[in-house]
Amino acid sequence: MEAHEHPADNAGPDQSIPEDLVAVGIYRTTQEGFDHSVVVLALGYACWLMPFDTVYRLFVESSKAAQVRAELTSYDGESVGWPPRLEPDKPAMVRLDFVTPLLWALVVLTVFRGQWRHPEWIEAGALDAAAIFEHHEVWRILTALFLHRDAVHLVSNLCSGIFFFAAVLSVFGRLRGWLLLGLAAMAGNFAVAAMHAAENYRSMGASTAVFGALGLLTGRSVRHATGARHPHRGRLLFVPSAAGLIILGLYGAGGPTVDVLAHVTGFVAGALLGFFAGRPVSLATAA
Repeated sequence: MEAHEHPADNAGPDQSIPEDLVAVGIYRTTQEGFDHSVVVLALGYACWLMPFDTVYRLFVESSKAAQVRAELTSYDGESVGWPPRLEPDKPAMVRLDFVTPLLWALVVLTVFRGQWRHPEWIEAGALDAAAIFEHHEVWRILTALFLHRDAVHLVSNLCSGIFFFAAVLSVFGRLRGWLLLGLAAMAGNFAVAAMHAAENYRSMGASTAVFGALGLLTGRSVRHATGARHPHRGRLLFVPSAAGLIILGLYGAGGPTVDVLAHVTGFVAGALLGFFAGRPVSLATAA
């Protein structure tokens, strides 16, 4: 609030205010008085902020009082609502797309149930190196992803696949994510079949796609790290690469029935695709 009275009228008993000074404001705190004193100083005028009992008064020369009061009134009007209240930033929440991964799981479960009633499905759809390169049955690099040798194999791939696939779709978009997943899985199957072209090699399972998803996430993270302007960019590159390789080592190796090479080829194919398709796409813009 402001006061217009002469300083001598309100001064304490032990305070002496020169006659040519006039109070242009009364304030509860020194900060309030300081804010107005800065305005006065900006005008090029001298001012004095003095304590009086529980308040503070701002004095200026009487010849400048009218102009100073006008400027302070204008300043107070412009300062309403300032500074604006800043809302704390809310961390962005990644919305995982579980809908289509769950539909994928339903399809795999249906195929698993059918393959025991129709054993010929395994014979016609498993990944068979000789059938692919001698009889040109290239569809096997896709159909093998939906066949599983037993329930343990099935459940393992479903549990990991649902979450890995949802993560891929959340950063690449639904259509783009499934396209990249399919390409990584089929490329991984084709590569491992080519490595065993001269052997009696047969394999089946969705694990190539699961580790392809891990590779996609790793490759995308490495792509983003390469574009970062950071004095220790090498460390930024090391973290996602090491994380992907550690997960591959922990879950990609197993017993004698585990096709470790298929896991590796799926991961490598996914990492390459993830690196070159590393631009993130939100689900809101994905089809």
